Amino acid sequence: MKRFEALDAFRGMTIFLMIIVNTPGDWSATFLPLLHAQWHGFTPTDLVFPSFLFAVGNALVFVNRKWADKPFSAYFIKILRRTIILFLLGYLMYWIPFYKWTDGGGLIPIHISETRILGVLQRIAICYFFASLMIRSLSERALWAGSAVLLIGYWAILSLFGDYTLEGNAVLKLDRLLLGESHLYMGEGIPFDPEGLLSTLPSIVNVIAGYLFGAYLVRGAIDYEKVAKTMLAGLALLFAAYLWDFGFPINKKLWTSSYVLLTVGLDLLVMAVILYTTNLAERKLNYTFFLIMGMNALFLYLLSEYLAIFMHFIRVDGEITLFQYTYRTLFEWMGPYIGSFAFALSFTMVCWAAGWWLWKKGIYIKV
Repeated sequence: MKRFEALDAFRGMTIFLMIIVNTPGDWSATFLPLLHAQWHGFTPTDLVFPSFLFAVGNALVFVNRKWADKPFSAYFIKILRRTIILFLLGYLMYWIPFYKWTDGGGLIPIHISETRILGVLQRIAICYFFASLMIRSLSERALWAGSAVLLIGYWAILSLFGDYTLEGNAVLKLDRLLLGESHLYMGEGIPFDPEGLLSTLPSIVNVIAGYLFGAYLVRGAIDYEKVAKTMLAGLALLFAAYLWDFGFPINKKLWTSSYVLLTVGLDLLVMAVILYTTNLAERKLNYTFFLIMGMNALFLYLLSEYLAIFMHFIRVDGEITLFQYTYRTLFEWMGPYIGSFAFALSFTMVCWAAGWWLWKKGIYIKV
């Protein structure tokens, strides 16, 4: 396995788990590790999104190499174009299919005033944009310093302008002021967006961390020293996150600075395992299964989201959605929790099959 393939395998693992946690057959019957922490705290699911941002940073290593001799204006236009496309894809994902069902069984259009502006792809787009500019303009030492400023600065802002509760945090206050409640996520009991404007600042560090690790990885051969240093760095970040948690609790929905340290630390440990088992272990592991998803990660994520959206929209016999009908017909007999998980796994494998077909054809879809 080549070094960049290890990064693709990591990205594939992230997308595989992301689709599983996003598509249970029944949210009320989902195993706890496959749910986000309600507020403060951490579950395995809380690692998925920051890991994808870490993988975005990995990819920027190769983008920067390719564009190193190009003028800044061309580089800027390229990343701006991709940022706009990603943002619009994410925005449309929360608006499509532009109609919603009424209680009486009719269809009414979804007005633009009801649409959610921010979200997962939108955060990826914003982080990609600012991290790309920082990486292009700053040295690696300056990137370390900039990351520290973002994390400590975010801590200061949240401490000075609110608290760490759902109702009183500065993230919510800024989003209400600039976006309005009708454009925020409605799944927390109150209008609150876990991909808010202010909490995007520390998430940029996940991308920068991925870049710094990728840059370190491609310098020289992969040996025991490199894997050991990766593991030690990961453990050091976990310890730092644990200490910071006492003053700035680990919280995915606020994307706290301690959460950034925790997730980057875990990502480094996972990468160390992948590197060891593919390059140094006596019996090497084959990660082709995840590599298949990693090669077209963003496309497969979009495929999974749009497929789920239309399965939730299409009605069977005018009463239940195609999503519910499929779960109840094929999986519910297994029991609530096993059936719900089996549905999510089967849905993910459908997306994997699409990735396998693209991989066999040598097709790489760039977004």
